[in-house]
Amino acid sequence: MTSTGRTALITGAGSGMGRETARLLARDGATVVLVGRRQEALDEVRDTIHAEGGTALAIAADITDTDAVNRLVDRVHTELGPVDVLINNAGSASTVLNPQWLPHEEWRHVLEVNLTAVFQLTQAVLPDMLGRGTGTIVTVSSLAAVNPNLLGGAAYGAAKAGVRNFMTFLHNTFRNQGLRAITVLPGEADTPILDNRARPPAAEERAHMVRPEDVAEAVRLAVTLPQRVVLQEIVVAPTRQRDTSADLEISRWAGAPADASRQV
Repeated sequence: MTSTGRTALITGAGSGMGRETARLLARDGATVVLVGRRQEALDEVRDTIHAEGGTALAIAADITDTDAVNRLVDRVHTELGPVDVLINNAGSASTVLNPQWLPHEEWRHVLEVNLTAVFQLTQAVLPDMLGRGTGTIVTVSSLAAVNPNLLGGAAYGAAKAGVRNFMTFLHNTFRNQGLRAITVLPGEADTPILDNRARPPAAEERAHMVRPEDVAEAVRLAVTLPQRVVLQEIVVAPTRQRDTSADLEISRWAGAPADASRQV
């Protein structure tokens, strides 16, 4: 497979924001590497991109596994060349939101997907980017990083804040070596992750939320601007703010033991 433009590696590309971002960048001429857990979902996105005239490679990989990440980047390097653009989009949230009852294994998993995997992928692509004096890393964080609450949960907010800090570190440390480090902070978005909430929002509530294609457009803008320009941080929020008080109360008690006191 040969590339006529830049190579963009996108995690969480099987659905939602990752899928829409891959489609937009492929339309702009990038060769997109679709990464996720489910090969079948990635293949569907790949076929869609090919039908739209784009070029895509679908690779299922566990991005929380260091060896799997290194194999992934080595394969891309062998088949396509260096990664020009890394988009860390994969995300995961816990089912228990309140730290009083949050299982340790859920805490660890959320941090591994949202924070540690970003570090591992970044570490794998940095040598090429710094060696060539150019490269772009975009990480989809969340407004939960700056306003954490029970909607996303303790683990999710902490992980998204951590990855925002890490991206700022990359920006401050490597910008003069040609690296663009960009953080995208979406507000409440209508993506599959909402289905796992303690109270999944109703269709009429989702209608006013940010949509995957909205975030994809923001990522596309950041990536396609001239390399001399960096949009260090982008907030993509719904215009209308909904009342989440009932959701927060339900989320407070998700996973609570039967004998837990309901006094707030």
